[in-house]
Formats: sequence, structure tokens, C-alpha cells
Amino acid sequence: MKVCVTEKPSVARDIARLLGANDRHEGYFEGNGYQVTWTFGHLCTLKEPNDYTDLWKRWSLASLPMIPQRFGIKLIEDDGIKKQFKVIETLIASADEVINCGDAGQEGELIQRWVYQKARCNKPVKRLWISSLTDESIREGFQQLQDASRFDNLYFAGLSRAIGDWILGMNATRLYTLKYRNSYSRNVLSIGRVQTPTLALIVARQREIENFVPEDYWEIKTKYRDTIFNSTKGKFKTEASASEIVESIKDFPLTVTSVSKKKGKEAPPRLFDLTSLQVECNKKFSYSADETLRLIQSLYEKKVTTYPRVDTTYLSDDIYPKIPGIMQAMKPYAALTQHVLAGKIPKSKKVFDNSKVTDHHAIIPTNVDPASVFLTREEKFVYDLIAKRFIAAFYPDCEFSTTTVMAKVGENAEHFSSPSKIEGGGGSMMTADLYEFKATGKEILKDGWRVIYNKDKAQAADTDTKDKDDEDNGIMPTFVEGESGPHEPSLLKKTTQPPKYYTEGTLLRAMETAGKLVDDDELRDAMKENGIGRPSTRASIIETLHKRHYIAKQRKSLVATAAGIQLIDTIKEELLKSAKLTGLWENKLRKIERGEFSAQQFIDELKALVGEIVLNVLRDNSSTIIAVPSDEEKKAAQKTDGEKKPRKPRLKAIEEISCPLCGKGHIIKGRTAYGCSEFRSGCGMRLPFDTYPADLTPAKLNTLIKKAFKK
Repeated sequence: MKVCVTEKPSVARDIARLLGANDRHEGYFEGNGYQVTWTFGHLCTLKEPNDYTDLWKRWSLASLPMIPQRFGIKLIEDDGIKKQFKVIETLIASADEVINCGDAGQEGELIQRWVYQKARCNKPVKRLWISSLTDESIREGFQQLQDASRFDNLYFAGLSRAIGDWILGMNATRLYTLKYRNSYSRNVLSIGRVQTPTLALIVARQREIENFVPEDYWEIKTKYRDTIFNSTKGKFKTEASASEIVESIKDFPLTVTSVSKKKGKEAPPRLFDLTSLQVECNKKFSYSADETLRLIQSLYEKKVTTYPRVDTTYLSDDIYPKIPGIMQAMKPYAALTQHVLAGKIPKSKKVFDNSKVTDHHAIIPTNVDPASVFLTREEKFVYDLIAKRFIAAFYPDCEFSTTTVMAKVGENAEHFSSPSKIEGGGGSMMTADLYEFKATGKEILKDGWRVIYNKDKAQAADTDTKDKDDEDNGIMPTFVEGESGPHEPSLLKKTTQPPKYYTEGTLLRAMETAGKLVDDDELRDAMKENGIGRPSTRASIIETLHKRHYIAKQRKSLVATAAGIQLIDTIKEELLKSAKLTGLWENKLRKIERGEFSAQQFIDELKALVGEIVLNVLRDNSSTIIAVPSDEEKKAAQKTDGEKKPRKPRLKAIEEISCPLCGKGHIIKGRTAYGCSEFRSGCGMRLPFDTYPADLTPAKLNTLIKKAFKK
């Protein structure tokens, strides 16, 4: 008998159906020589300090650092988990072969390996490695099962990450809590390998903004033939110096000295990895990173998009033959895909590159028609982004023409063909009374891939292109070298601006590049190796900082609280709060995954580091106290300050509505009625569509349910 272990029941049902294991038992399916069972995500976790010795039950500075001789795992304390693990353990004991059907990633590998370890599995193990949950992908995966040992380094990297987080998190949290917390407080000062440097990024940006001193400056512009020309002299620190020039040139004509045109091409935006999708959804829909991850995970489980926890924007060569089938399945986008399907599909190195793909390729649609699956409003928005980005990748480049017109103004300007320059305060200045101006305009010659977004009111958010330059005139009139005429010079007052607060989107980018501001896609790819956190964990890190009251959200901006700022100020160990140094750790974990670095060496280095941190903090004789408000204190403070009661978040999916009958399950949508997710457990709640229409919004449905089941 072959035992397949999946990460969740829904995946188990699909695999069991395809394998012919149609007999349902308690905790597994059976048939055709297979038994298909499942976990509920993590069934096991690393043991807690008190599981190793009674000496670590009580929080004490004297017991630090806590370093177990050998790390162990245990079942998570939950009756449902213990029951399901017993099923898995029994099946594995009598199996001939085990097939690991867990999530195809580092975390998924760790989840499965811990279960097999806890179940004392000594049977041969194969690995199912797929990038989507479509029937086709699952069938292909079972035809190409791999030996589990091929993924040992992936497991070692996941294990090293978990142990490293335990060593640093457990010790540093107890250390800083005991050393710097109010003696009467019971709140914990949470320290984490990734969360603390992330908090440091937010605090550093906030300090930049608070310490920023705005300065006024002036620019000289002039209008000639309805076109704005900008002085090449740049910024003026005083209005008087700029006004003097405006007065000196207003009575002289402007003379065009050169006209140049340059054609260029703009390639389609790159396909999405998880981070870029989270950034785009935050920018366009204000979705949090965690919300976007939840939505894309749901799309993956509904089989309409591929595996989401990826950090590459490329496809592997083996995907190329599947492109026509995927596009043909995207029936709602037939008007856009027909252009690609009409001829030979292009194969660009900017899209297909095996060297840039490791475990999984970029996020793209699957060959499942999205119209055949029920998607929530928010899921449709996210799918639309992915679909259009995918289609655009196979469209021609956008072609444009950039026109640059140089001109001069001043006495006898028409007699100068190549004016000499002398250095002036703030830029280059012409001899005596001669000043140079420049006008630029950009004209789209062929839309290319941009035609996909032409009907989108938020085109700038759909693409990764930069905002239009305020000096760009667009399509300009025809200018001729040597022409001259009157113009209208003017002054424009501006003020230097501080850097912007991080949003979740810009913070994700900063985490990806270890705090460096990078706009270039190629450079960003090179820096991913040293980013902090993994694409799949960054959203939860931001959420953790919220829950710990270290940061708060003001509209879309993330701001550090007083406790967050004080914590970063108190931490003297750079390795605990430096994004750059934490990025080097992350790089070592990636090397472990590739078999280029020893997992044991990584753990040994962390053990030594924690020992040094403990000694340094214990030597601190300052009387610093950090106060982190509890949830109750925070709510009380809000009432005292007279703040308005925050509105409940808008319901975005019917799955968020609790069953009004049993209270355990949530609302699900069937073919003829709404029901409860606990229907298999006996809940008979049913809301027929003739009374509760199928097209109701989640909020409206919730309102009707509350009225109908009012106590």
C-alpha cells in the first residue's frame, strides 16, 4: 500500500479522486492501492524551553542562554491534531511506500519531515513536486515522482531557519523582557531574527521624516508655442536670484538651437513573484501583504493560479509548450489572448530563463477557466492582475519617440550656435546674459503590450512603470532649429520633501533588498539573495509587529509606536536590528538550501552570537525601561483619548460569515443554496437562493442572516 500525505484535506480529496482512492474512512481515503491522508498545516513544532528542563520553566536571567543539547519536536496541543496524527502514524506503520504530497516549498517540506520523524517512519519516501493543483499537473507529478533525499537540503534549510529563530527569539525575548520591562508589567518584549530589523527599518525612516527640515527652492520655466521649457540651471536657493534672471530674459526672444528625436522601446512588465504581487495589490487595492497572500493562496487552491510562494519572475522552458493551452482556457480574456494565439508565441529570455528558476516559476494562470470557478470579488481583482501581466508578457514592446528641444534666451541669442558655459551657483549658466532651456516630449508610436491596459482607469497601478515626469510635454508641436519667437518666463516655487512613510508595499520591497532603495529589476533580483525574511513569511512579520503594538497603521502608512522606537533605541547589538547583517544570515540559509553551506555551522554561529548578546546586555547598567501597552491598555487609552470607535472591517468573502446555527462553521455557497462548512458534522443550516439570492454581497448576506436569526 502506498500512503500519500498532503498538507490539507481539500488537496487530499483531489489527489484521492485522481488516484481512484474513493473509499472514505476516518482521516483518509483508500482505493486502488493508495491511502491518501492529510495534515492541517503544522502538526508538530519545536519543543518549548520547559519541555527540556524544569530550570527553564521560570523566566530567569541566570538561565540564559538556553541552548538544548539536541533540539526535539512535539505534537501541537490540539485534540484534532493528535487524532489526525494517530491516523497518519497508523497508516505509515503498515505502508510499503510513503509519498510526500506536501506543499512544494521549504515550509511544506519541514511540515512533512517532522510528521514522518514523529511517526518514526522508516519506509521509502517519494516526493510529489508540482507548481499547480490542476488535474493535469497532479497527474504529471505522479508520473515523475522523485526520491525524497533529493530535497534533503531544502529540509535542512527549513530546519536551520526554525532552530535559528528559536535560539534567537526565545533567548533574546526573555533577555530583553527581564532586563528592560517594568517590574509590575506582564507584557513581553518580543525580539525576532526578522521582525526586529524590520522594525528598525520603520523606525529609521520615521526618524528621517521627523528630522527633515524642508527648504524652499525656485525653478525657472518658460512657455513657448504652448510648450513648457525648463531652465537647465536647475534649482535656485533664493527667489531674488531667480527673479533677476526672469526679468533679464523676458524681453528677449527664445531661439531653438537643436531638435533631436530618439526612438525607444519599453518591454512588458515582469511576471509576478509573491512580493511584487503584494506590492501591486497594496498600491492598487490597499490590500495588506497578509490579505494578498490569503487571496493568492485561495486562487491556488481553486486551481486557477500556480504556486504563490515564489521569489522569481521567470518561467522555465518546459512551460513554453503549455502557454497556448493556458491562454485558450482564459475565456474571459479571449479578446486579449487572440492576438497572441494568432501567430507563433514569442519566447523571450526576459520571460523564459531556466537559470532564474529554482523550485518554482513565476505566478501565472493555469489551464482552468476562471469563469468555471466561483471567485470572490477580491479574488477576481487579484486574478485580473495576474492574467493581464501574463498576457502582456507575450505582446510586442511598446514603441515610443522622445523629442528633446534645446533653446537659448538672451541678448543676441540668435547668433549663438554653441554657447559657452561658465559655472554658476546651482547649475550651468550661459555667458553673461545667455541662458539655456530644455523641453522634452514623449509620443507613443505603437502601444504594444500597453493596449492590454488602455481601458484600465488605473493603468499606472497595473504596470510597474514610473509616474509621468512633470517635465514631459507629451506630444509637442514641430520645432525647427533656428526658429525664434516671444516666450513667457515664470518662476515655480517648490519645497524639498521628506522621504515617505513606509506602506506595506514599500516595506516589502525594503525587506526584499535589505533596506536599500532599488528601482531596477535586474539589480533587485541580484539583491534578493540578501533580503530579510522569505516571500512567504514577510506578511506575517508585519502582522506580528502590529500585534505586538510596535507599529501602527495610519491610513496606508506604517508608523512606529513609542514602544517600538524605544525598543530599537535600547538594542545596542547591530546584528539584532541591522537589515544588512540579517540579510547575510538569509543568504546563508539560501546557501544551505543549495548545499553550499553547512547547517551545523549556521546553528553553531547563532549559538555563539546569542551567548555574546546575553553577556553584553547583562553588562548594561542603564536604568532603561520599555513600556509596551497590552491590548486592554491600548483599548482603554483609545477611549480616554476620545477616539472614534473603529469601524468593523468590511466583509470580503462569505467564508468570513459564521454559521448562525451551530456557531462552529462558516457560510459556504452551494449550487442551490448557502450552507454551513460543518454540514458533514451534522449542521443542517440552509439558505435557499430563492430567499437569499446567489449574487448577494457578503455584507448584504450577513445583514439578512442577522435579521433572520435574531435572538
